[in-house]
Parts: sequence; structure tokens; C-alpha cells
Amino acid sequence: MSESKPALDPENTLYLDLKQGRVVIQLRPDLAPLHVEQIKTLVRRGFYDGTVFHRVIEGFMAQGGDPTGTGTGGSDMPNLRAEFSDKGRFVRGTCGMARSQSPNSANSQFFIMFEPAPHLNGQYTIWGQVVEGMELVDQIKRGAGGSGSVSNPDKIEKFSVMADAA
Repeated sequence: MSESKPALDPENTLYLDLKQGRVVIQLRPDLAPLHVEQIKTLVRRGFYDGTVFHRVIEGFMAQGGDPTGTGTGGSDMPNLRAEFSDKGRFVRGTCGMARSQSPNSANSQFFIMFEPAPHLNGQYTIWGQVVEGMELVDQIKRGAGGSGSVSNPDKIEKFSVMADAA
């Protein structure tokens, strides 16, 4: 007897297209409604398309969402107040928002966890969870540091909201 997957809400599901294939991310407006709205707005603007994964650390996470590719850039939208939750956990496939030392500085940069990282729980906002294609995230080229020190980093080919996809 096969288990059927629960249906995904098209308005709260993202397609992250990488050169390796499509990753499906279920958004978590129950944990971070403001972050989910900002991510969807940026996705719908095409903000993330063509941006690189500028910081990818083996056994930890892949970070992207910076239009400069250096880890210092963001969007023209305002920074967000932290939406930390005791309900969410940083496990494999969790999508969180990157920020500076200020908890209220998240803007456009995000990361996807390769492995659990309990030390991030309650310290960073969780906005989604990879539900398909985590094996593709695992293939993102490793490297860390700004100023293009990741030689030929992997890019986001296209980011889209399932409800908008043809």
C-alpha cells in the first residue's frame, strides 16, 4: 500500500529550478507570514533568477539570494523583523532567512540546510521546507566567501510560485 503525499497549496509552494533539475519548497506562512510574503514577492519579480549560491558549506547549508553574489547585498524591499518560532526546527531541507548580527535584518538572502543544525533553532526565521528534490540541493557546488571566491558558483535558473507556473 503506497502512501499518498498531501496535496501542496499552489500559492504556498515554490519551484526552485537548478541546472540539476527542479526542487519543490513548501512555504511555511504558519511560522513566518511576513517572510513568506516577501519571498513570494521577490520570486514573482524574478529577483532571484540568475543569482548564485555564494556560500555553500559541506554538511551545513547552501546560501543564496544576494544579487551581488558577495553575501552583502539584498533587495530594495525593507528588512524584516525576526519571526522566530519554537515550532520550527532546522533539519535537513529547512529553508531559513540569512541575516546580519541584528535579528531584524533579513531581506532576500536565504539558506537551505544540508544537515540538522539545532543551534539555529530560535535564532533564524524558518520560511519553508524542501519536499522534493533535496538530492538536487545536495549537488550544489561547494565554496564559501564573498567577492567571487567561489569559482563558477551554481545559480538559480528560475524561482517561481507553483500557482503562477504554466
